[in-house]
Amino acid sequence: MASSGMLGTFRLPPLPTIREIIKLFGLRAVKQLSQNFLLDLRLTDKIVRKAGNLAGVYVYEVGPGPGGITRSILNANIAELLVVEKDTRFIPGLQMLSDAAPGRLRIVHGDVLTYKIEKAFPNHVRRQWEDDPPNVHIIGNLPFSVSTPLIIKWLENVSLKNGPFTYGRTKMTLTFQKEVAEVDVGVVHFTPLIQPKIEQPFKLVEKVVQYAFQFRRKYCHQGLGMLFPKAQRLENTGKLLQLADIDPTLRPIHLSLMHFKSLCDVYRKMCDEDPQLFTYNFREELKQKRRKGQEKGDDTAEEC
Repeated sequence: MASSGMLGTFRLPPLPTIREIIKLFGLRAVKQLSQNFLLDLRLTDKIVRKAGNLAGVYVYEVGPGPGGITRSILNANIAELLVVEKDTRFIPGLQMLSDAAPGRLRIVHGDVLTYKIEKAFPNHVRRQWEDDPPNVHIIGNLPFSVSTPLIIKWLENVSLKNGPFTYGRTKMTLTFQKEVAEVDVGVVHFTPLIQPKIEQPFKLVEKVVQYAFQFRRKYCHQGLGMLFPKAQRLENTGKLLQLADIDPTLRPIHLSLMHFKSLCDVYRKMCDEDPQLFTYNFREELKQKRRKGQEKGDDTAEEC
């Protein structure tokens, strides 16, 4: 790991451009993985500047690819950079960067969805949840293929205060690419709150939100109704919306954070009264009905 004595001003030596690295190692973006390469160092510098002052910070970069943002992070005078890359094609180019920045860049060939980061950085950077965020920062240029499951995983990590949030309220600066990376890149910042807006278990909140958006173009009562078995669906949906004080004709996109807080709080009470509600899955109910229908049809066919 980088020592505090190494934190003088650092700049990478002259290196081949990202475009040259891509050509040198025969790299190309895989469309099926929604990969896009950021080739312009001015753009990657701008993205890293959006993360704020990274001097002396331990940075965790997810999906570095050919190393565009990686270069800009290394030039930001960080304490140490850890990159996790699943695609072996990018490792040689990243190793070239590591050789140019001795002691500052660690490369892990692995999957960000399963990588255990809890022991990646020194203990002295850890902070209490109520304190200011730690000197740890996550930066990532996320393709669409991984962005949703990774964000959901991190949200659960926040609720449990584990994973990257073992160190405290770790900040994140993420880019979400559209089809042409140089044309449209959205930069989003996340900083966990000390106190959550919805004080319910993550799995419960996730379920309510998923079901609310089940039919995103229809009225919210239709998706939320799927939280309940068909036999009690009408009654329980009405009860949920009435107690949560929500207009059943609102569309999901018009539900506010406070609407979801009310929905989750009421749904939790209903689950406490009937514990089987939380484990209910309307898709399983449909599967069972189809299975029974097929069995009945087979019996009829045999009788015929």
